[in-house]
Amino acid sequence: MLLAFDVGNSNINVGLFYGNDIIGDLRIHTDINKTCDEFGLLILDYLERKGIENKQITGIIISSVVPIVTSQLKEMSSKWFGEKPVIVSSDLKLGIKIDYDNPNELGADRIVNAVAGYAEYGGALIIVDLGTAITFDVISEEGIFIGGAITAGIGTSIEALAGETALLPKIDITQPLQAIGKNTISCMQSGFYFGFLGQIEEIIRRISSELPNKPKVIATGGFCNKIANNSGLIDHIDPDLTLKGLRLIYDRVILDKLD
Repeated sequence: MLLAFDVGNSNINVGLFYGNDIIGDLRIHTDINKTCDEFGLLILDYLERKGIENKQITGIIISSVVPIVTSQLKEMSSKWFGEKPVIVSSDLKLGIKIDYDNPNELGADRIVNAVAGYAEYGGALIIVDLGTAITFDVISEEGIFIGGAITAGIGTSIEALAGETALLPKIDITQPLQAIGKNTISCMQSGFYFGFLGQIEEIIRRISSELPNKPKVIATGGFCNKIANNSGLIDHIDPDLTLKGLRLIYDRVILDKLD
């Protein structure tokens, strides 16, 4: 079985694979103070509740944008599972090419999404990942990552506004019944929901206009189901895209070692 870790700035998504199938998933709050032993105990408890022993884990892969958590998960992998994890980077055998000014600064999550998106949907492709940040990743018809865009995420923006104002509260993002709000909460929900929907669609339009052929657009990330299903420009919503990409990269790395 394979353990796949997608470490974001807000949450860590853990996928448990048996072959190609996701047979379990877990979301953990990203805590830079958590030790390798705390991560180990947490994962072992999760596996135990599913009736799985740690010796059944035969591989671990980590995609991370939080270096200190990467270090703790690497140590956990060795200490608690006896495995040397695969750490996602642009140096691995990915199955796609990367055309980026400095490939080493490209976020691991964006690499993983590009690999999964191209394998599952082909190109040309725009992948919109609605997480702590919103990323737009562009893959050509030939399977080349050619760049994209990054903007602030929905949750990040809500927290920033609530933190910097005295009277505006932190809200949950939900689709409003109408654009005209009748109180502070509904006004904020309208502004955030339709504002981000409009922003996402405008960036998709501008990126699409720079490509030779119309791309497919895939949405993923923690907020994808709340926003993307109301857009006529998004073709597929795939919440598990990143985890599926981690499995693909792990398989390709293992095959590369066998060659």
